[in-house]
Amino acid sequence: MILLGVNTVLFQNQALETALQTIAWAGYDGIELSAIKGMCEHLDLARWRDQVQPIRDAAARYGLRLLSTEVASLDEARLTQAFEACQALGISRVNVGPGGQADVEESFVRQTDLLARMADKAAAYGVILCCKAHVRAAIYNTPTTQRAMARIASPAFGIDMDPSHIYRAGERPEEALPQVLSRVRHIHIRDCKGRGPSPGEPRDQACGRGDMDLFGYCKALVDGGYDGPVCLEVIGAGACSETQRAVIAAESYGYLNACLKRLKAR
Repeated sequence: MILLGVNTVLFQNQALETALQTIAWAGYDGIELSAIKGMCEHLDLARWRDQVQPIRDAAARYGLRLLSTEVASLDEARLTQAFEACQALGISRVNVGPGGQADVEESFVRQTDLLARMADKAAAYGVILCCKAHVRAAIYNTPTTQRAMARIASPAFGIDMDPSHIYRAGERPEEALPQVLSRVRHIHIRDCKGRGPSPGEPRDQACGRGDMDLFGYCKALVDGGYDGPVCLEVIGAGACSETQRAVIAAESYGYLNACLKRLKAR
């Protein structure tokens, strides 16, 4: 089943309780806990043991599943803490970016070697390390994603397919998705105004407001038999009011839920 969630980075600078309450009111199935150092650490990896029970209790209180966490960094110490925390919380997917530099072969090899090593470590904790193509990074489009898939054989490595980054690489995400879907284990989703490098203002990242064919992308997900989390990830919302963030979350849920219902996937 496709499960709809929200990355709590949308609620940076706000309490996790506020985020969960708003996400539940909007209708989502679950959450992706943000553990992004320097941006939003609703999951504080330095003290994760103290947070396990409060997070579980809060998620249960609002009827939300713990779908994934985003660490972003490939720092081994932080990832090890994330794997430990996710094992304790029952979270199966840890999301990162690839790092490195686009179109530099040495950087691509170094970063994919690191991802392979971290995926092997993830396997020991029973979690999947998911990496997405990212603007200007070593993995940034479909061809570099496919190269990474070929180099990293571990079943504990998956693709986090974020259509906004693929769109900003000049591609059509709904056409790119089937090329990598066999290894996709997580979806970050938002809309996008223009080809970047930024995805646009937070309100324009709400699903249905941008320029991408997100219905076509959802159809490719359903047609390909994807079964996993689809988590809204809106960045740059630190200056938004609580009401503005709630609007972004609710509007995106309504759009995605309607798309998936039309496709008989919810």
